[in-house]
Amino acid sequence: MNIQRPYSADNPHPFAPYVAILARGKTKQRPFTFDEARVSMGMILRDEALPEQIGAYLMLLRLKEETPEEIAGFATATRENFPDIVPPRVDLDWSSYAGKRVQLPWFLLSLSALVQSGARVVMHGAEGHTPGRVYTRDVLTRFGVPVATTFAEGAAQAEAGFAYLPLEVLNPTLRDLIELKPVLGLRSPVNSFTRLLNPFAAPTVMQGIFHRGFLDIHAGAARILNIPNMAVFRGDGGETEMRPNKPCPVWTTHHEGAPVAETWPATLDDGHAPPDTVMNPDLLLDLWQGHAEPPYGREAMLSTLAVTLATMGRAGSPGEARALAETLWGDRDKTRLF
Repeated sequence: MNIQRPYSADNPHPFAPYVAILARGKTKQRPFTFDEARVSMGMILRDEALPEQIGAYLMLLRLKEETPEEIAGFATATRENFPDIVPPRVDLDWSSYAGKRVQLPWFLLSLSALVQSGARVVMHGAEGHTPGRVYTRDVLTRFGVPVATTFAEGAAQAEAGFAYLPLEVLNPTLRDLIELKPVLGLRSPVNSFTRLLNPFAAPTVMQGIFHRGFLDIHAGAARILNIPNMAVFRGDGGETEMRPNKPCPVWTTHHEGAPVAETWPATLDDGHAPPDTVMNPDLLLDLWQGHAEPPYGREAMLSTLAVTLATMGRAGSPGEARALAETLWGDRDKTRLF
């Protein structure tokens, strides 16, 4: 990002006005409109902003916290920079950017059962930006599940049933920006809006976030983006995984309709679940193949599958969704994942 042009007070950099909008002080600074967010993020993705401008921009946004219009604008700018391909037919979009810290990613088994039932799922995510976490891409690679290396390859895999696209495949600049956390000391808006990229325009989007205060922001962004079906909840570690030992408020939106908040009940009675100090991904395979039945893992997997089925419209109530989840789990092919 090295742009060599003369700039002065009379000839400011084209990106400077967007930094100024965020930094004019308590009485004059304001959030971006949708269009301002879209245009400014598009400039960053096209390498039209200087490094110091990008650092200021990201941290000013972090300081005030993002609005639904900003997140929707950032996601739209990224989508406008995707490769021009014929999109595959997919049913579900699933983001995985946080990594798991105290429990294994049991949600992968939920998705495997769903794919085996005929659903086409696309995942996208990033890994390695926070030490000490188990990331989805690493687990998939461990179990021999292909990871897309190009946008077109991901589209073909999604059409066949399941695809995982790393963030650098969706947009390498965003991968560079998400890696700035140890440099800037804080997460940036990239950690938020990447969850709504939905690269193949799936009709259902599932999101897990860490901070409960962002539920309304993500639900609002989904409405602006007119996503047919979206659910967001406070997932374990910030991933899209229900915590079966606690009641979980789930915010669901359908197109531009108002969000509906519904609390899904806990399915375990033990309250606080002790952390997994080993975090051995092979335990996922043990549960899938029926060699072990860890209560927390089984309930996390079934609860996550149930809320996904309900969001997709395949079940009309939490009870129906749980029953269908049990059926799909019982019908799984234990000899293979996905």
